[in-house]
Amino acid sequence: MSLTAARRVLRIEAEAIRRLIPRLDHLFEKAVETLDQCRGRVVVTGMGKSGIIGRKIAATLASTGTPALFLHAGEGLHGDLGMVARGDVLLALSNSGETAEIIRLLPLVHRLRIPVISFTGDPRSTLARRSLVSLDVSVEKEACPMNLAPTASTTAALALGDALAVALLERRGFEPEDFARFHPGGRLGKLLLTVEDVMHRGREVPVVTADAPMKKAIAEMTAKKLGITTVVDGRGRLAGVVTDGDLRRALERGIPIADRTAGEIMGRNPKTIAKTDLAALAVARMEEHQITALVIAGRGRKVEGIIHLHDLMKAGVV
Repeated sequence: MSLTAARRVLRIEAEAIRRLIPRLDHLFEKAVETLDQCRGRVVVTGMGKSGIIGRKIAATLASTGTPALFLHAGEGLHGDLGMVARGDVLLALSNSGETAEIIRLLPLVHRLRIPVISFTGDPRSTLARRSLVSLDVSVEKEACPMNLAPTASTTAALALGDALAVALLERRGFEPEDFARFHPGGRLGKLLLTVEDVMHRGREVPVVTADAPMKKAIAEMTAKKLGITTVVDGRGRLAGVVTDGDLRRALERGIPIADRTAGEIMGRNPKTIAKTDLAALAVARMEEHQITALVIAGRGRKVEGIIHLHDLMKAGVV
């Protein structure tokens, strides 16, 4: 019995979404264009179950590069309308198209010359008629056996909201890197971090000249705490690196380090990476060469930074 009911619900809701497809026309295109031209925020509003769907649509828009917020229609009538300003776009959800709180908001919104896009189940409703663009989300029936509880209608509105957000995303050329920027704590955000997001730069970068005595090089390594120092030539170009491993190997060979310069001890083929490369590539390169740090060298071999395995671990890349 339960399985029969569940399958019926899913069939009804799937059909509600399927019926939206042939309705997509120039009005949907106009809605996308209006949102694309918005220089403020997309203010999504609704009441009850439509309000809950509206919150999700606002969150989806915000996470895909469109500044958006949710305004509870009832609270909007009691002070929260101050959240709305010229340059915004109002996206209003009401299955009946007659939700009193939303209808009462419209004169105030129109006074600010804010375009209204609506999702309604009745194209002849007050909300539909007073919108710049009204998109039809009507359903043949709700999945509730009494045809009362918002089920298929809220599913249809949610799906259309996703369609609107994704169409806008594609229109704007939104890339995975952009998505990561809005989801810095998520897995994708970590995978798409670049070397530049994690690297040490400026005064944090250990650097000595090739003719510097090793005492100075060791002091620089100790101060910067990265187990490495870059070594540059007279023109500031990367000539090599001195690492903790280089010091140990020199001592094992009986080389009097105190009497040598950084240029005499350094490794002459340091592993480098570009700051625009993915941080994940830095991890792979370190694993390949069994090292814990890479130099970021820019144009003309100028030292731009250092990235250490510990930084990548802190950032969650490893």
